[in-house]
Amino acid sequence: MSASPPLSELRLVVLGRPGAGKRSAVCAILGLQDCEEGTDGAVTQECRKHRGEVAGRQVGKHIQKMVVVSSPAWFGSNCNPEERKKHISTFIALSSPGPHAFLLCVPVNQPADGEAKALAVLMKLFGPSAVSRNTIMLFTHMEELEEDEQLEEYLATWRKDLQELVERCGDRYHTLETRSGDSEERKAVEELLEKVEQMAKENGTQHLSCPLYQEAEERVREREVEIVRQRRAEQLNDQVSPTDSQPEEEMEAVREEAERSIGDLDVDIDSIFPPTSVSTSSPTFFWGLWEKLTGWVRWLPTLVRREALFGALVGLFVGGPFGGMLGATVGSVATEVGRRKTQKTK
Repeated sequence: MSASPPLSELRLVVLGRPGAGKRSAVCAILGLQDCEEGTDGAVTQECRKHRGEVAGRQVGKHIQKMVVVSSPAWFGSNCNPEERKKHISTFIALSSPGPHAFLLCVPVNQPADGEAKALAVLMKLFGPSAVSRNTIMLFTHMEELEEDEQLEEYLATWRKDLQELVERCGDRYHTLETRSGDSEERKAVEELLEKVEQMAKENGTQHLSCPLYQEAEERVREREVEIVRQRRAEQLNDQVSPTDSQPEEEMEAVREEAERSIGDLDVDIDSIFPPTSVSTSSPTFFWGLWEKLTGWVRWLPTLVRREALFGALVGLFVGGPFGGMLGATVGSVATEVGRRKTQKTK
């Protein structure tokens, strides 16, 4: 296999449930001290494309520009089919011709059912390699860990449910949250970008490519030609001499306008998101159940030594694949709570 040419532009897609830390991740990657006004709403409610420079970062000494596409949680159960198709089409078009990596923001203090569903949907949309070769789990809410506790230890010992998801992503994970200030955060971003570049080298391709992205890129380029023709016609009507060359900033604006116009890609929403009953898909139901179960753990420390049994009972109660995932998570949390209770009493 021939070596891939060095990357000059890095395209990242940031995904995650509401409150998972997408906004903070985007700001950290782009090196913003504070997100611009309105960014939080844009990150959580609509797809948005953020551009940035890799200023001062020695990432392969080739990458000069970054494109970070943030997306709402279109894989959640509370998203209606029309919104879901629009969000999927938009984030695909904005990251066309294909992202170098999906960054899935994962809170370390919450059950992993939403992230498991997100990975399953990415596989259905783009193929298995989108998860196994192009996804990095980006852990957030790291303040929940003990001060001297390492993420690797936490995952392997207390959150085997999250560890299983990491394994599905080719054992790739990272965190941008540190306790040592801005310098350590910049170093964490550099390490993340190095992981993305290394992943692209190992894949032997410049970016993810699949039929959906190929369709999006073809339609974006057709729309770009239409927009340029329209603008030249307007210049002629205004008796302004059109030029063959366009400034880079203007071409970027044309590109993004073309991308934004693509909102109806050929995505079979019904097959990817089959209808399910409210009793097994309602986020409110499961979040309420999660809070009750973790509350029982706090009040019943004697269950700590029987955490596996406790998790199994939860899985039996809920039922199905989701029940197994939730049961494993609850069992892990039971163990973790008991462990920390024991440490604090020593």
